[in-house]
Amino acid sequence: MSREHVTRRVLALGAAAAALAPLARAQTDIRPPGEGEYTPHAPLDAPAQTHPTPQAAPAPQAAPQPRYEDTYSESEIVNAASRFFGRGAEGVAGIVARVFEEQGRPVGYIEGAEGGGAIGVGLRFGNGDLTFQRVRFPEKIYWRGPSIGFDTGGNAARVFTLVYGMTDPRQVFRRFPGVEGSAYFIGGIGVNYQRAEDITLAPMRLGVGLRLGANVGYLAYSRRRYGLPV
Repeated sequence: MSREHVTRRVLALGAAAAALAPLARAQTDIRPPGEGEYTPHAPLDAPAQTHPTPQAAPAPQAAPQPRYEDTYSESEIVNAASRFFGRGAEGVAGIVARVFEEQGRPVGYIEGAEGGGAIGVGLRFGNGDLTFQRVRFPEKIYWRGPSIGFDTGGNAARVFTLVYGMTDPRQVFRRFPGVEGSAYFIGGIGVNYQRAEDITLAPMRLGVGLRLGANVGYLAYSRRRYGLPV
């Protein structure tokens, strides 16, 4: 083979290599379709990313339960209510048994009196003394609210109210809506429930007080005497 022929072959191979170079470079720079610059995978020994575990919200704290010796037995309440109502209180034992069956042992009670001041739809108001966990609360308690369905002004009634769920005697100073469908009557004594948050009041009324308490929407208890419901 002549030197001229060898030279032509070398030149031809060089031209072929130059033509294939762009194709080789394209094959080493493959990018995923539809993406920009390609980012190589992290090395196998790279630490895995971790996400913090969400912390559960703290459980709500339950209200402290009263000591057993700071509550009242059924017989204690029957005796106290019988003394308070006096004559005509034959139904006390039955009504107290019903309340204890539904609510348990109370932490206190209110001894008071209330009256009304209009015909048909009007006012109701009262005052009394709270005994809480066997200690007489020093402040007088007043209450008022709308009343529906009693006859004429000047009606008065004695009210003996059992207290449940209270942890501080000052918690009584608020509005207590009546619990719908909670009123019932045994032996001439009536009771209905009033409830605000975890506190329940169970006022028991004798005689004319049945009419005063039969259709109560709410009672607001306060430290001062007010003339109008709020």
